[in-house]
Amino acid sequence: MDNLDVRNLKKRYFLWLYKTTKEAFDKYERKFTQTDIDKDILHEIENTLMGAYLPHEKAELEKLVNKFKEYISAKEKTCLELKYQGLRTNPEFIFLDVKLNAIERLITKELGRRALAEFKALYEKEMTQRILRSTEPR
Repeated sequence: MDNLDVRNLKKRYFLWLYKTTKEAFDKYERKFTQTDIDKDILHEIENTLMGAYLPHEKAELEKLVNKFKEYISAKEKTCLELKYQGLRTNPEFIFLDVKLNAIERLITKELGRRALAEFKALYEKEMTQRILRSTEPR
């Protein structure tokens, strides 16, 4: 096995490590990001609907807005329960954060900044493709 073979083995292993660790870490972080976006959407909806509809429409629209508020609230509660255990941060979250940072530093050290950027781009492409392939209604 020559140096190129060894480098390729390392590269594939680092890619696998990055992907699996990033997926696990994103399990925590994505819900917070989604909740922030949902709140922004709610704000836009409320601004658009404020005083713009007839009374019989307004009652139904308020029900839908309230249902969306409840959805956001439930998602936020789930996020907090996942990331925190009482007043303490979930040790698994801390570990995954530290592990992901260590993997990124080692990729940069072993393979260079371009390799890390490539891995991040590949990961983003894969996650985007998963979303686009998903047929599950929301």
